[in-house]
Amino acid sequence: PFHFFFCDFYAEERLVVSLINLTSRDANKIIREQPLTMQEKRKIKGTVSEFFQSMQVWQRTLKIIGGKFGTSVLSYFSFLTWLLKFNILSFIVNFSFITIPQLMESKPNNLSFNSLELLTGAGYFQQTVLYYGFYTNSTIMRKGISSSYNMQLAYIFTIGLYLVICFFCLLYSMACSFRNNFINPHIYSRGTAKVVFSWDFTITNEKAVKLKQRNLTTEIKETLSEIRHENVIAPLKQRMNHLGIHLGAWIVSTGVAIACCVAVYYLSFYNLKFLTDHKNQTATLLLPFIVCCINLFVPLFYSSFGLVEKFEIPRHQVFVIITRNIFLKISIIGILCYYWLNAVAISKKECWETLVGQDIYRLLMMNFVFTLFDSFCGEFLRRIIGTKLIKSLGVPEFDIARNVLELIYTQTLLWIGIFFSPLLPFIHMITLFIMFHIKKISLMMNCQPPSKAWRASQMMTLFIFLLFFPSFTGVLCVLAITVWRLKPSDNCGPFQGLPSIIHAIYGWIEILSSKPGYLWVVWIYRNLIGSVHFFFILTVIVLIITYLYWQIIEGRKIMIKLLHEQIINEGKDKVFLVEKLLKVQEAQKKPSPFSLSLERREVEVSLKIWWIDLESERSEFPPRPRHLLAL
Repeated sequence: PFHFFFCDFYAEERLVVSLINLTSRDANKIIREQPLTMQEKRKIKGTVSEFFQSMQVWQRTLKIIGGKFGTSVLSYFSFLTWLLKFNILSFIVNFSFITIPQLMESKPNNLSFNSLELLTGAGYFQQTVLYYGFYTNSTIMRKGISSSYNMQLAYIFTIGLYLVICFFCLLYSMACSFRNNFINPHIYSRGTAKVVFSWDFTITNEKAVKLKQRNLTTEIKETLSEIRHENVIAPLKQRMNHLGIHLGAWIVSTGVAIACCVAVYYLSFYNLKFLTDHKNQTATLLLPFIVCCINLFVPLFYSSFGLVEKFEIPRHQVFVIITRNIFLKISIIGILCYYWLNAVAISKKECWETLVGQDIYRLLMMNFVFTLFDSFCGEFLRRIIGTKLIKSLGVPEFDIARNVLELIYTQTLLWIGIFFSPLLPFIHMITLFIMFHIKKISLMMNCQPPSKAWRASQMMTLFIFLLFFPSFTGVLCVLAITVWRLKPSDNCGPFQGLPSIIHAIYGWIEILSSKPGYLWVVWIYRNLIGSVHFFFILTVIVLIITYLYWQIIEGRKIMIKLLHEQIINEGKDKVFLVEKLLKVQEAQKKPSPFSLSLERREVEVSLKIWWIDLESERSEFPPRPRHLLAL
C-alpha cells in the first residue's frame, strides 16, 4: 500500500508541475480529462490556481484600489505595473547581450565612491558598465573557445532588437486594449449584465466579499454617472462662456509652456559652458533640478485651471490636462535632445556619449526624488491643510493626468538614454517598484475617491498610445540621428574611430558579401532593412489595415444599435400580447360568446402579424449574440 501511495503522490506532483507551464484554460481542460475522482481534480486545480495567483504580483492591491477609488485611479497603477514588466524585459535583453560579455573583459575600478554620486552618476560610476564609454570596441576572445564576440555588432544589434521588441509590444498592447475597450460589444451595453449578474458565489471569505461589493458599487456609480452626463445639453449662452474660458486657459497654458522651454534652452547651453570652466560635481545637478521644478509645479498650475473651467464630464478634464502636459514635457525633452546632439556631441569632450548618459541619469534620479517629495510632502500637506486649516478644501483627489504623464516622461528619457547607458532599465525598475508602494501608501492615507465617478476603461488605451506617439516615435528619430549622423568619440566606446555608428553595419555587410553562405543576409539588409521603398510599402499596408479595421468597428457599432432597437421593439410586442391575453382571460369569465370569439380573433391576428414581423427582421439582421439574447 505504501508503494501505491508513493506512486500516486509522485504522479500527482508530476501532473501539477506539467500544468504550471500551461495557461489556465489548457490546464483546466487537461484536468477534466484525467481519470481521477472529483475530489482529486479539485485538489489539483486548487494547487494550480494558487500558483497562478501567486504569479500575479499586486493583484489584490489593484483590486483594493479599484474598489475604493474606481477605475480612473486604477488605470494609473495598472499602467505603472505594465511599465515595470516592460522594463524587466528590457533589462534582461541588455544585460544578457551587452553587459555580461563586457564584464568578462572589465578591469578593476580603483576610483573612490561617495554618496553624492548616486544623484550625479559621475565619479565611480563613470568607470563601470553603466555608461557607453566603458565598453570596448574589440572582439572578445575566451581561452579554449574558438568563437569570438564582436562588441560593436552586439551593442548595435542588441539596442536595435530592444527597440523592435518595444515597437511590437506597444502595438500588441494597444491592439489588445483597443479590442477590449472599444470593439467588444459589452462596452456599448455599459456592462449592465456584468454589474447586476456577475456575483461570484464561490467567494466565502468576508474580506473578499466586502471587496467584491465595493467593486460592484463603484461600477454602478460609474455607469450611472455616464448615463447622467450623456444627454445633458447646456444652454447656448453657457456653452459660449465655457468656450471663452477654455480658450483663455489654452492661451495661458501654451504661453507658460513656451516660456519654460525657452528657459530650459538657455539654461542648458549656459550649463555646458559653466561645467567646462568649473569642475564642480554639485553644479551638474542644476539643470535637472530646474527641469524637475518645471515638471512639478507647472502641471500643478495646469490642474488649478479646473477650478475655473469646471468640466461637467471628468474624462474631458483629464484629456485636456494630459494634452497640455504632454505638450510641455515633450517640448522640454525635444530641447534637451537638441542640446545633447548639437552642443554636447560637438563639444570635443573626451567621451560625449557618457556625458549624455550622465545627464539622463541625473534627470531620472532627480525626477524620482521630486516624485517622493510630492507624495510625502505635497499630498500630505494638502490633506492637513484641507482637514485642519481650510476645511472647505477637503481631502485632495489623486491627480491621474499629472501622475501618468510623469511615467510617460521618465519612460521617454529611458528610451533615449538606453543607447548611452545600457543599464538604465535596471535603475528604472527599482524606481518604479518603490514608486508603486509610495503612491499606494499616499493614495490610501492622503486622497479621497473622485467626487464624480467615471469609467476610465478606455484610458489605458490612451496611455499606451501616448507612449507610442509621440514618445517612442520621437525616440526613434533621436537615435536615428545619433546612429546615422553623429561621429562617435575617438577614444571611448564600442564605435570609437568610425565616421558614424552605422559604418559598423556597413563594414560587416561588406565582409559577408565575400562569403557565399551569407549572401541571403546581405540581400535581406539591402532590400528590406536598408530599403526606403520597403518601409514605405509597409507603412501604406498598415494604414490600409487600420482604416479597414476602423470601418469594421463602426459597422459593429451600428449593428449593435440596431439590435438594441430590435430587442426593445420585441419587448413592446410581448407587452402588447400579454395585455391582449389578459383581456381574453377576463372575457372568458363573461357569458357572452360573441365577445370571447372576437377577442380570440384579435389575439390570433396580432400573433400572426408579430410572427411575420419577426421573420422579416430575422432575414434582415444576422443572429443575435448570446449576451444580447440574455438581456
